[in-house]
Amino acid sequence: MQMLLIPMAPQVAAFAVAALLLSAAPLAHGQAASAPAPAPAAPKTITAVLTKAGQFTKFLQLLQSTQEADQITNQLKGKKSNGGLTVFAPPDNAFSALPAGTLNALSDQQKTSLVQFHVVAQLLPMAQLDTVSNPLRTQAGDTGRGKYPLNITSDGAQQVNISTGVVNATVDSTLYSGDRLVVYQVNKVLLPWALYGPPVPAPAPSPADRKKKKAGVAAEADAPVAETAAGTTASEAGEGMRAGGALVAAVVVAAMCWGM
Repeated sequence: MQMLLIPMAPQVAAFAVAALLLSAAPLAHGQAASAPAPAPAAPKTITAVLTKAGQFTKFLQLLQSTQEADQITNQLKGKKSNGGLTVFAPPDNAFSALPAGTLNALSDQQKTSLVQFHVVAQLLPMAQLDTVSNPLRTQAGDTGRGKYPLNITSDGAQQVNISTGVVNATVDSTLYSGDRLVVYQVNKVLLPWALYGPPVPAPAPSPADRKKKKAGVAAEADAPVAETAAGTTASEAGEGMRAGGALVAAVVVAAMCWGM
């Protein structure tokens, strides 16, 4: 039995190909729509940034021993309203330049404060470092005199200076800049005044305090002398006692002489 092949007109063949393509199009479209969207990139951790940069072994050890590395990571995972973080990271050669015993003399709490002094709870891109409001508050806390003040200035030539009252440092480069984290390399360890500065002298008394003290001294000088129960003053009573004692002594001498 022979199969008869009926030639197909060109118009019919074109129509058959178009119908085949249209029937396959919804399937392709459906496959594309069901593909999952790529997950957003996880925020960089301070440990990952410094490890990749290299030469930050000592600062990494301090971050981990004080658990500040975990604290920074948790803050970065928080709500975006937190505003991000800025970290000033000193390299290993900055720690090597410190006098012997600079870190070993610190307690665990003081080491935590030292690390926190290198972290600012706001995002500070390079373009904003010359417009910050000084003293800048770090995570170490109090910016008062003799505490943890941090001052940032720019000389207008792309050099950013940092002063703690104990050391003057500069920002060498930007190690990382993301949406919620900026990490700068600084050329010195930022030593805070509260841990390494000289004692802050007591403030001079105000004019009002000096006037009050002077009035108190004058009032004490003008106070009446205390009187004894007999109505005499204490000084008069003392004089009387001395006179009486002299009289008794004279009587005793006279009696001895009379007996002889």
